[in-house]
Amino acid sequence: MMKKIAMILCAAAALAVSCAPKQTADQPENTQKPMIEQTTPNPENAAVAQQFLKKCGTYYLATTENGQPRVRPFGTAEIFEGKLYIQTGKVKNVYKQLVADPRAEICGFVDGEWIRIQCELIPDERIEAKRDMLEKNPSLKGMYKEDDDNTIVLYCRNATATISSFTAPAKTIQF
Repeated sequence: MMKKIAMILCAAAALAVSCAPKQTADQPENTQKPMIEQTTPNPENAAVAQQFLKKCGTYYLATTENGQPRVRPFGTAEIFEGKLYIQTGKVKNVYKQLVADPRAEICGFVDGEWIRIQCELIPDERIEAKRDMLEKNPSLKGMYKEDDDNTIVLYCRNATATISSFTAPAKTIQF
């Protein structure tokens, strides 16, 4: 039952991303990728979201490619300099999709609650950020190095997270 709910939530996140307005030829360029309303960074709220994702173990990241939703499982979620970071490889399609359009949604489910994080995922090329991620996730060190041309960490910008359940009112935080 829980797996079915998680799959439904992931599909909803993918649908939300895919329903973003599409540009037409007569629209100005600045309407191509609507930005999420600017929020003030909040390290405490970023930590709440990170702890929820850690508790989930696996969460799902939704991006788009040519108007098609793309969803895949992820597991990294770390706080660095007060921001929530994830990690991937530059050779992966997910990275290429995020470079083309940084808007993303993250969805995770555990113990009858789920989180949906709407954000922009912004690459951070600094060695310090990569090193922090790899030190906190030693299992990645066999595949990634802080100074290779593949490793990339991305932080959540303009994030709104909603934590929901079937038994309590939803809680929304921004970071």
